[in-house]
Amino acid sequence: MYKIMIVEDDELISKKLESFLESWNYSVERVTDFYNVMDAFHSFNPDLVLMDITLPYLNGYLWTEKIREESKVPIIFISSATDNMSIVMAISKGADDFVCKPFDLNVLAAKITAILRRSYDFVSNHNILEYQGVRFNLDDNTVSFQSSQMELSKNEAKILRLLMEK
Repeated sequence: MYKIMIVEDDELISKKLESFLESWNYSVERVTDFYNVMDAFHSFNPDLVLMDITLPYLNGYLWTEKIREESKVPIIFISSATDNMSIVMAISKGADDFVCKPFDLNVLAAKITAILRRSYDFVSNHNILEYQGVRFNLDDNTVSFQSSQMELSKNEAKILRLLMEK
């Protein structure tokens, strides 16, 4: 199950997105503390981020730059700022796509599916083992469950790999 983090300050939109994405069997977390977006990012460890431009405290461009300093997680901007400069800025700061508000939820779901497929199915799915919500990344020997993540020693990683493959 892929994990999607929503960084949107309009509660109506973020709740609608959360409900819709959960119906597609995504695990979803909405950011509510816009002063500590990176704390939410670290604790949830999402596979994809939906980011608004206009947010309290810092804007989505700055949060995207902070995420890009440490992660290549796909980021889709969702914004009512539909001018070309906003789209160019989002892409240049590290976004993978831009969706203009108002948007069709089915179109957004198709874009999310395509980006997740490109980002994980061909690149690293063979390097991630998953069982009942426990995800084991073979590349860096990390295991995550819900909002917790830890790095394993070489021996622990070997044992967990054998168990998860069986």
